[in-house]
Amino acid sequence: MAKQLWKPGNMIYPLPAVMVSVTDGEGNDNIITVAWTGTVCTNPAMAYISVRPSRYSYDMIRKTGEFVINLTTEKLAYATDFCGVRSGRDVDKFQKLNLTKEKAQFVSAPMIGEAPVSIECRVREVKELGSHDMFLADVLAVHADEAYMDKNNRFRLNDAGLLVYSHGEYLAGGRKVGTFGYSVKKKQKKLDKKSDREAEMAGMAEKLKTSGKAEMSGKVKTSGKPGMSGKLKMSGKPGTSGKLKTSGKPGMSGKLKMSGKPGMSGKLKMSGKPGMSGKLKTSGKAGREKR
Repeated sequence: MAKQLWKPGNMIYPLPAVMVSVTDGEGNDNIITVAWTGTVCTNPAMAYISVRPSRYSYDMIRKTGEFVINLTTEKLAYATDFCGVRSGRDVDKFQKLNLTKEKAQFVSAPMIGEAPVSIECRVREVKELGSHDMFLADVLAVHADEAYMDKNNRFRLNDAGLLVYSHGEYLAGGRKVGTFGYSVKKKQKKLDKKSDREAEMAGMAEKLKTSGKAEMSGKVKTSGKPGMSGKLKMSGKPGTSGKLKTSGKPGMSGKLKMSGKPGMSGKLKMSGKPGMSGKLKTSGKAGREKR
């Protein structure tokens, strides 16, 4: 597959389209839509947003050092786009979009009530990079909507219809194609199944080695004198039907050879004259006992 060579640019897509709520600490709140955002560190939990210095929210974040990252859903797509193209200098976005302000636990910036997840952040460092400045922040708290908790108290965030941004388009409703670590788990399951099959075959072989015991349940009818003793030995592939042949005279020891599946139940009838060799035919289905 041939690839074209392009000039340097940002082509890492899709990205989360989040609404970042901010305040100036003087009663003025705003929402800015950001796609340049993500996780920086797991422990301690850290996140980042990158914002152009010309944006209305930039000075608010600089002043307070706080913001809230609110994840978005398909239902919030219109609001998400609106907050990215209209300036808070001209319109109160909370009021215009009928979005609910909720008080955060640790920061002064409000949370958006309609968001499935709200993440409180406090700026640790600002990196002036060029067109955007990066705000590296510590995550102080995460607020998750109880509506997405299942009966086992697990958070089903994917059920929210999360919104992502990809090269100028908003997308939602991604199809699941795997889970974390499934590539390793799949191989492990194959190995486990192989081990189980090998153990099963070993167990069958051990049973077939036993002597003096018949692995068939049911009734055996012979013509001749009772008291014949012998061994049952299976040959052939499991699942095939066959005949049982006796050698020896009634009252003497002999061998019975059976083709078929171990554990077959049914009745065995012997044809032939007493004292002669004959054939034993099975009736009934494998694994069932015919009475």
